[in-house]
Amino acid sequence: MKMSYQALKDKPKTLQSLTGLNPQEFERLLEGVGQAWGAYVEETFQRKERQRAYGAGRKAELESLDDKLLFILVYFRLYPTQTVQGY
Repeated sequence: MKMSYQALKDKPKTLQSLTGLNPQEFERLLEGVGQAWGAYVEETFQRKERQRAYGAGRKAELESLDDKLLFILVYFRLYPTQTVQGY
């Protein structure tokens, strides 16, 4: 079973323990991260001189932005080992 934001958003105490944020705070942060990520993609991957299209290469394990943010926040709050992160 993978840990995902979709599974944790209905468990506010668990989400708070893992990230330090309640679901409303997480959603607000996710909105800002989404805007920043969109600007980064636009600036970095949409250049005319770029040789490969965006999305080429290995596919990410964490596909959704909310799961990526959850992973980052859990890491910074708990500093788990790489074995735990891989699970």
